[in-house]
Amino acid sequence: MKKLKIYLTAVLSLMALASHASGSKPKEKPNVILILVDDQGYGDIAALGNPIIKTPNMDALHAKSARFTDYHVNPTCAPSRAALLTGHNANRAGVWHTVNGRSLLLEREVTMAQIFKENGYATGIFGKWHLGDNYPSRPQDKGFEEVLTHGGGGMEQTMDYWDNDYFDDIYVHNGKLEQYKGYCTDIWFEEAMKYIDTQKDKPFFCYLPTNAAHSPYFVENKYLEPYQKYEDDGTIPMAAFYGMIANVDENIGKLMNYLKSTGKLDNTIIIFTTDNGTAQGASVEGHRLDGFVNQGFNDGMRGIKASKYEGGHRVPLFIHWQNGDIKVGQDIDELTAHYDVLPTLVELCNLKVKPETKFDGQSLVPLIKGDDSGFKDRIVITNSQRTEVPEPWRRTSLMQDKWRLVDGEELYNLKSDPEQRNNIAAQHPAKVAEFKAYYDKWWKEISPSYKDQPYIYVGHKGENPARLYCHDWHTDAEASPWHQRHIREGYIDNGYWLIKVAEAGKYKVRLRRWPVETGLALHAKAPVRPAKPGTSVSETKPGKSLPIKSARLEVQGQKFAAEVNPSAEFVEFTVKLKKGETQLKTWFDLEGGDELGAYFVDVEKL
Repeated sequence: MKKLKIYLTAVLSLMALASHASGSKPKEKPNVILILVDDQGYGDIAALGNPIIKTPNMDALHAKSARFTDYHVNPTCAPSRAALLTGHNANRAGVWHTVNGRSLLLEREVTMAQIFKENGYATGIFGKWHLGDNYPSRPQDKGFEEVLTHGGGGMEQTMDYWDNDYFDDIYVHNGKLEQYKGYCTDIWFEEAMKYIDTQKDKPFFCYLPTNAAHSPYFVENKYLEPYQKYEDDGTIPMAAFYGMIANVDENIGKLMNYLKSTGKLDNTIIIFTTDNGTAQGASVEGHRLDGFVNQGFNDGMRGIKASKYEGGHRVPLFIHWQNGDIKVGQDIDELTAHYDVLPTLVELCNLKVKPETKFDGQSLVPLIKGDDSGFKDRIVITNSQRTEVPEPWRRTSLMQDKWRLVDGEELYNLKSDPEQRNNIAAQHPAKVAEFKAYYDKWWKEISPSYKDQPYIYVGHKGENPARLYCHDWHTDAEASPWHQRHIREGYIDNGYWLIKVAEAGKYKVRLRRWPVETGLALHAKAPVRPAKPGTSVSETKPGKSLPIKSARLEVQGQKFAAEVNPSAEFVEFTVKLKKGETQLKTWFDLEGGDELGAYFVDVEKL
């Protein structure tokens, strides 16, 4: 036995020496950079046919990537982000709206960042999150170690720092407000590269979701000026939108040069995609979301952002990885979706996932390798619910190959009718019945998850105090006051927050008309934010004074009321709360009889 041990030791030593001599070493895990551009459609890239826009760096990435030509997302941003990051249909993840408390990612959902972190990756996000600004739905609660984001779904939205305008703004960095110098997109990329540069000992997952080219359409004039003549003559809807994309493209070029110069490019998986159809690269007849394009370029598709037709949800997806032998310039035409990206990365990076983790999507690696057998009869379903409780077939597209069943009533075949002009449901009743039967089964399977509610925690060590925003009101209105202009104009509406009291005890609740950073009194008017020279930033309207005479609060069956001091910044109540799930609702009563909810509420456990 002793001789055997000596022999094995000698053999292992020789193998180690041979390995060292040949220069071989353990295979390094690839880095991953996921770029998600907001509101850029399939047709907003030169390489995909747009005759006007200049996107040389996106074109270069397209030229050396696997390109998915029939790739689909949700028609609006928050649902697409939920599906992309979880590998689940957005409805299952609890995100089927962009406001009204339905853009908050459910607590039970496991994200891409959490999986990468559990597999030894450094994780960072730089840009737009839009899946919740409170615990437990913030990026730092969902696996991101380095976090630099703005609030809400875009600049000037209710959660964003007051009067941010894309330039020299204040963002949330690892839970704290910090001021940055420069244009937002430049900052996201610059800070991402700084972060990547610090990762010496382990691979990184870097998520770069830009808020451009989402509204407001603010950019330096030098980027929009090349397109101004095309807006002036009616060829395109908006020069500033193209200018914002041009700036994103420039930053992608800087990122690629950085990766190349630092030797990181070859072993970095780079994914480029967008979150929904174009917002301003094309316009449609009568300015309806679902109409036919009559201005701009959308690759011949019907509809734009938020549309249930192809132009609302077919977007670009490029995947590049030099060391992974992904074929250069390869078009992949099979039907794919956003919830495929996470299972694809799990396979490409050889990530371990917990046994209970199940995806709605499937890995795209077989397609990249030329095997389409698992995609032949695949069905993908996307929708835009934008309501409190999902409804069957609400603004829905069921897709298989080139078939599209819209709202359960309209059938199209894109092979013969790419613009979806001719409803052929009457000619194919068997096909319609087949698709509807599939949908009914799918709906029955997924609908129990609609009972899971997106609670905001109060009194939790992860966030205390918690700041609640009217953006997340659950309300019967089509949209809660989600934009700072609604706050300025005194938008009349109300709703309730779904909260979970983490610990029983005494709480301080402050009701505000203006956000805390303004320092404005309850009866004050917000000052005008001036236009910014050399950019497309416009001047805001002055904020309206509201004649608030009293305030009310209702939570856990308790009702409180108080008169208002007009010169105070808030009305404060001290309440005792029991542990558990509940609703919180507020009122500001105005002279004359109108009432509305407090736009901003701070809840702090004492």
